[in-house]
Amino acid sequence: MILCICGLRRLMQLRVHYRNNWNPYFLLFAQSVILLFVFFTSFVLWSEILLTNEANIVKEFQLKTEGTPKEIHNCSLELYCDCNTTQGCPYHDWELFSVDYQEMIKKLKIFVYPENDNSSPLARIFLPHPNLMDPKIGNYFSEHAFKIALVDSSLVTANPEEAHFFYMPFSINVMRNHPHVHSESAISKFVANYVTRISSRLPFWNASGGADHFFVCCHSVGRDAASLHFGLRNNAIQITCSSNYFQRLFSAHKDIALPQIWPRPHDESLNPPNARNKLAFFAGRVQNSAIRQELLNLWVNDTSFSIFSGPPSFPYEEGFRTSKYCLHVKGYEVNTARVMDAIHFGCIPVLISNYYDLPFANVLDWSKFSIIVNQRDIALLKHILTSVSEQMYTSLYRNLVMVRKHFRWHTVPVDYDAFYMTVYELWRRRGLLRIRTL
Repeated sequence: MILCICGLRRLMQLRVHYRNNWNPYFLLFAQSVILLFVFFTSFVLWSEILLTNEANIVKEFQLKTEGTPKEIHNCSLELYCDCNTTQGCPYHDWELFSVDYQEMIKKLKIFVYPENDNSSPLARIFLPHPNLMDPKIGNYFSEHAFKIALVDSSLVTANPEEAHFFYMPFSINVMRNHPHVHSESAISKFVANYVTRISSRLPFWNASGGADHFFVCCHSVGRDAASLHFGLRNNAIQITCSSNYFQRLFSAHKDIALPQIWPRPHDESLNPPNARNKLAFFAGRVQNSAIRQELLNLWVNDTSFSIFSGPPSFPYEEGFRTSKYCLHVKGYEVNTARVMDAIHFGCIPVLISNYYDLPFANVLDWSKFSIIVNQRDIALLKHILTSVSEQMYTSLYRNLVMVRKHFRWHTVPVDYDAFYMTVYELWRRRGLLRIRTL
């Protein structure tokens, strides 16, 4: 022990002696070598992290979509699957959903507020659209289709005392094209005045504070329609195509995502997977979307993609029929009709739109018939799509065919169609509490 202590003291004396005689440039050189070593090591580690992250993203996607092949083949396109035993099924729990759905069909009642003055120049704001196939409806088809289907359904009651919900039948789309009420501010005032009027004439709004009342809109202007009325904004249910988690007047716990569906005939025969020779298709404006511009920059010259800024060089529908994947990329809103167009034509939707509250997501497992890509991972898009095995793609396609019926409107509603799926989301919200004013 004494020898060790003496040895340490001698080493310390030598260290002080030589430090006093060191050249300062030698010290600076040593520090530079150390810094270069740290930089090189950090660069190598960071490269490994980036490669690992890319591999993890692809692996995570594969785990979400892969399922168990033997179980996937037990699914029939004609019959619904039992989601408790079949991983390939596109439903979270088909058995639970179907039981609750049948109870809804037996019990749900909706009261439609009447508009008695049909001679008013504003009367058509509340009436069903006279021609659902009017090409001017376009992107706002779902708003009008819901109203027509509801009027012709067995869910409507003339007795408000037995109603679970109350429908306020004003149309944002009609207002937007009305000469007396077309500006955003005028629409907000009209809607606020309407709610004040029905709440003063009938007791049902005040009984719940509006928590059992709902309106339907598919126009982007509709997102601010409720802004001037506290109860409508905070309590009433908004059934909307613009279902964005970051939209200030959309609340996912009470509001409902409405599928934005373009009016198309239902008898579309689908191209099978082996007849789809393009990897992915997108056509649309890029001026209002940074993520679309990035998509264009990355993939417009890739021959496996069909990417267009604006209309394609061939019929628009052909892009959906001949492609394996169809891209839904966020534009001005999180939603577009491209998602439902892809489902209609049997093209697997690729959703690149953060914060989109997908329609019927409480019932349907979107990961089983679509591919969801975070906007920040768009540079990995081709890698993600080409990593899908043929078996996985077949599973996605079979499930897509199975869910198509949920995204169709009928003038007289049909079981499990878009109308009944939407009112099922209403049914799930029965008994919601209101926010009281101070």
